[in-house]
Amino acid sequence: MFKECLKNNIVPFILEDKYKMFYYRGLKNYESKKEWLYDTCLMAQDEMKKMFDYFEVKY
Repeated sequence: MFKECLKNNIVPFILEDKYKMFYYRGLKNYESKKEWLYDTCLMAQDEMKKMFDYFEVKY
């Protein structure tokens, strides 16, 4: 997924252990609650943006 994000000019993300349970919940309930998985991925993406900002990486 990381490489696909880069290939499509999307800020990549890494799901850390602290988001693991939210990710699994989002996968399990994807049919009825798509926003749970989206929100989890967006949280992880926000963490990556903070790291990019710290190292002054353009995104």
